[in-house]
Amino acid sequence: MEIRVQAIIAHSGYCSRRKAEELIEKGKVKVNDQIIKLGDKAKVTDTITIDEMPISQEKKVWIMLNKPKGYECTSGNVKKRAIDLVQIPERIYTVGRLDKDATGLVLLTNDGDFANKIMHPSKEIPKYYWLLLDREFHDKEKMEKGVRLVDGKVFPKVVSIDKHKIVIKIVEGRKHIVKRMLFKLKYFVKALKRIQIGNLKLDVKEGKWRYLTQKEINQLVQ
Repeated sequence: MEIRVQAIIAHSGYCSRRKAEELIEKGKVKVNDQIIKLGDKAKVTDTITIDEMPISQEKKVWIMLNKPKGYECTSGNVKKRAIDLVQIPERIYTVGRLDKDATGLVLLTNDGDFANKIMHPSKEIPKYYWLLLDREFHDKEKMEKGVRLVDGKVFPKVVSIDKHKIVIKIVEGRKHIVKRMLFKLKYFVKALKRIQIGNLKLDVKEGKWRYLTQKEINQLVQ
């Protein structure tokens, strides 16, 4: 049976389906030594290469990491990468991003379909953040009415308040959205920690990781 090549690449764990589509459009993907175009299909037994390197079918892994401060969520060439804290044979990447100076829950995988489902805006998977602010927080009602940013309005939920420490829930995943939202309300975020994604709560110590259970995986992508 033949299926779309981007799906085979995603299932291999090389990258997400969206990234695979970009690689195909750039002419970097070959099937049996022939450059393909987006929409082409192949068999899983065919030889698929990206930049002349064959992809391999790795065992799928799904991981929770408690990212320390100073580590970056990238596969690029930087000094301190979150993926380097997880020493396993499989090649993995982070699902979405968490700022370098932020800490907390990061998902890592080599399952492109899983990553796509987690990151797709239509899923609206809530993320929970613990924040340390530069002053006491007094704008719960104002925040929950919506905060207008240059790239659209944001509607967070304030879960708890303890003077200058708060926990918020947000479904949007735009760049620096939490810090930008608080800055708009004239607060400076001194520390940010992601403590939960969907029903998945952070339960490992900083710098440590564990595999997700099948039940946790199903709950995240249901």
